[in-house]
Amino acid sequence: MLYIVGLGLGDEKDITLRGLEAVKKCDQIFIEAYTSLLSFGLSSDGLSTLENLYGKPVTLADRETVEEKADQILSAAAASDVAFLVVGDPFGATTHTDLVVRAKKLGIDVKVVHNASVMNAVGICGLQLYHYGETVSIPFFTETWRPDSFYEKIQKNRGLGLHTLCLLDIRVKEPTLESLCRGRKQYEPPRYMSINTAIEQLLEVEDNRGESAYDENTMCVGLARLGSEDQKIVSGTMKELQSVDFGAPLHCLVIVGKTHPVEEEMLDFYRLKKQNVEGNDRGTV
Repeated sequence: MLYIVGLGLGDEKDITLRGLEAVKKCDQIFIEAYTSLLSFGLSSDGLSTLENLYGKPVTLADRETVEEKADQILSAAAASDVAFLVVGDPFGATTHTDLVVRAKKLGIDVKVVHNASVMNAVGICGLQLYHYGETVSIPFFTETWRPDSFYEKIQKNRGLGLHTLCLLDIRVKEPTLESLCRGRKQYEPPRYMSINTAIEQLLEVEDNRGESAYDENTMCVGLARLGSEDQKIVSGTMKELQSVDFGAPLHCLVIVGKTHPVEEEMLDFYRLKKQNVEGNDRGTV
């Protein structure tokens, strides 16, 4: 049996009772470690915290393991109970869907235990979830690669009056270009896109495209460490949010569409003018 278990967004305590029961009866436990992070995932004791809770060792499954060596996980699941742990909800990334498809083709039983995801937890900012359009990803720009395919999606969403959730790039265990050319993998240091960088890139694309999908006066909401005790939520214009120190990752950004009066009341609660920009958030309601 392969159990795919969502861990939620905060820390080790966010696992559901059903998920914890599944994990505790498994012979092997893997945790996916590149599409997202638990709040303790940046610390050296992250795995030991999980292992203490589960009473079993946990194996870190990086991008290479999940995308290139999934057979190892599936082989184990064919012979015993295996848990594959995912931060957030199991189907927040297409890789996990691929794992389920491959398991089913091999005749391996799969059970999924859901949990909170950024896709629904973002509702804390007050913007109604059914007023969102297509979600977009904002990748890190490089000197030679500055993709802007997200622009049309934001433009379409705003044309329909819909909000846009922007998921910001996470680069963990990414091989360097030089090492790929040499055929021997060496990895870049981990990088996590900030809201400030995302806005800078968004405005650069608007300057280049000039189609008025948004501008520096467009209302947005910046959310950092969503679901954690120290989450930070600030609403303001793009220009205003560029000056905010959102602190440690993970960050995401919402570009606001047409708003309902109730949504506006909630956004006002998080307005920059009501924040101590360098201090704690008002991210609890």
